[in-house]
Amino acid sequence: MASKIQPSDRTIYNFTSQSQKWAFMRKHWPIYVISLPGIIYFLLFKYIPLFGSVIAFQNYNIFKGIKGSPWVGLENFQRMFQYTEFLQILKNTILIGIYDLVFAFPVPILLALLINELRIMTYKRIVQTVVYMPHFLSWVIVGGVVVGVLSPSTGIVNHLLGLFGVDPIYFLGENEYIRTILISSGIWKDSGWGTIIYLAAIAGINPDLYEAAQIDGASRLRQVFSITIPTILPTIVILFLLHIGNFLDFGFERVFVFLNPLNNENGEIIDTFVYRAGLVDRQYSYTTAIGLFKSVVGLVLIMFSNTFSKKVTGEGLY
Repeated sequence: MASKIQPSDRTIYNFTSQSQKWAFMRKHWPIYVISLPGIIYFLLFKYIPLFGSVIAFQNYNIFKGIKGSPWVGLENFQRMFQYTEFLQILKNTILIGIYDLVFAFPVPILLALLINELRIMTYKRIVQTVVYMPHFLSWVIVGGVVVGVLSPSTGIVNHLLGLFGVDPIYFLGENEYIRTILISSGIWKDSGWGTIIYLAAIAGINPDLYEAAQIDGASRLRQVFSITIPTILPTIVILFLLHIGNFLDFGFERVFVFLNPLNNENGEIIDTFVYRAGLVDRQYSYTTAIGLFKSVVGLVLIMFSNTFSKKVTGEGLY
């Protein structure tokens, strides 16, 4: 049954003349007007700032500006890979990104499938609201909650461990726990919000498919694996590719609120290092080179993943 389920067909418009194309645009002008704010946003805050990346190849001086700063070529990039601390930070970023991809990415999918199986509508809405709510908390508040829960003196986790005779553990003061804390707190905060797209995709499935499966004697679990998952697979693939594109962009606030000198070795990532070296120490050219390197790696990853996905599943971003 799964092999017969195909993603929705895409509508492709072929215009025979330029006048026909302009007539189509005039007919659907509200859509283009609605898209203007988004286009302007990306132009102002995403594309125009790309010209500032040139300072990665300069010894930038804020008083001389881009035109007056001396050109140093690839010196900042060489310095980046020769710096021992940066290699450890790059390792942390990659490992945390892998953990987030393996453990955090599947959670919204699983949660959406479970919520979809709830048949009492009132209870379903309550569950959805509860799992959405943490997303609206800032990372400062989430950090405070996690610090309180994991406190060695008053935290509920250490209280429970004490019932089994385990000595209190200062989780945020040891390197071995920081990555687990970062991933698990992210799952708690954002997994519910991530279910929105998957629930919308599930809502678009033709109910006749489930009725036919019930007539054939398929169980609820069988319907999930034979109908629900194959149908939302294009959505999963697209979101996976977008996640790959942000592989090294784990988030500054998410990590910064948990960092301290005791867990800095395994917890610091590129974003927090850029803040410390770029804004605090004013090494603008060096940190711009790091940011440019991160962007290029993300671009290469998303292009490779998109090509691989199109060959394997037939779905891709472009």
